[in-house]
Amino acid sequence: MESIIKHLVEITGHRDHDLLNISVISALCELTQAAYARVLDVVAMGGKLHLRTQISIKNGEVIVAEEFTVSSPIAGELLAHYPVLENGIAQKLHVIEDLDENGKGTVWLPIWMNEKVNVCLEIVNPASYTKNTREVMDGILIVYRNFQNLLDYSERDSLTGLLNRKTFDDNFSKILRSSMLLGQTPGAGRSDPERRTGEKEKHHWLAVVDIDHFKRVNDQFGHLYGDEVLILIANLMRSSFRPSDKLFRFGGEEFVILLRSTSQTDAQMIFDRFRSNVEQYPFPQVGQVTVSLGYAHIDPFEPAVGIMGRADQALYFAKSNGRNRTCHYENLVKIGDLKVEISNDSVEFF
Repeated sequence: MESIIKHLVEITGHRDHDLLNISVISALCELTQAAYARVLDVVAMGGKLHLRTQISIKNGEVIVAEEFTVSSPIAGELLAHYPVLENGIAQKLHVIEDLDENGKGTVWLPIWMNEKVNVCLEIVNPASYTKNTREVMDGILIVYRNFQNLLDYSERDSLTGLLNRKTFDDNFSKILRSSMLLGQTPGAGRSDPERRTGEKEKHHWLAVVDIDHFKRVNDQFGHLYGDEVLILIANLMRSSFRPSDKLFRFGGEEFVILLRSTSQTDAQMIFDRFRSNVEQYPFPQVGQVTVSLGYAHIDPFEPAVGIMGRADQALYFAKSNGRNRTCHYENLVKIGDLKVEISNDSVEFF
């Protein structure tokens, strides 16, 4: 009982989704003495649901998504590969159980929010799964859902479900702390030849995304279809990036992405893949929609406004030069498409 109370104190003390998820899955894993446990994101992509591991626990070790490689499948596993879970979600069950031919049991706990499942907890081979255990699990899940709702209400954009603008500063601060741990030096990743780093060195990146000709969508088809485009693009963002990457709606048709720990080559590939996913998606009634994207390296020794300004400059260049493009600020400066003048500790764009 003391252990359960400790876990509940931890759960109710968090104001962060990641820490909340770690506390809950750790509590359930300890309570059931499970061999393995996961927090799964349930993501819609191409009309099908996919499962992506957000957090896993095995032998007491917690592994979060950002420790997985960039090359791992973005969309994750098809939900259809888990027919028992797929059927249980279709029936809107809160507890789904399965027992394979080897006697290994699995318990899935879909977290229902407004008739939708975005997160599912998975407990594999629980050693303790009595009636009393179930009752305690139910209590933990009620607390978990309540806190998820509170966090979502304060942190999420009400239309798209992405993080809202007011959460950006906290998430950007986390990125900066992570950059310090990566050992980045001032100016790393800039166009200055003396400061350029090896291509395989990993950094963090900030991207600004804008929907091309979005006003035409609203004017021609109405705001209802415009809202649907925003929702579908948010879904494409979720399926195109890792759970550790942070996705924001800044308002209107503008989105911001914080891409964690990858090389410039991989960052370009990931951003371009998202842009291509949008271009190829058949938006109902509207047809083809495209996005323009500008991104810049995150220097841990610079404020967010400066980095955002560089990404905005790259976005402006993309929109002024054909749209449906992904532009890297430092590369545009390097090849001379963007010029900067540094004078009296200030930067002027022209």
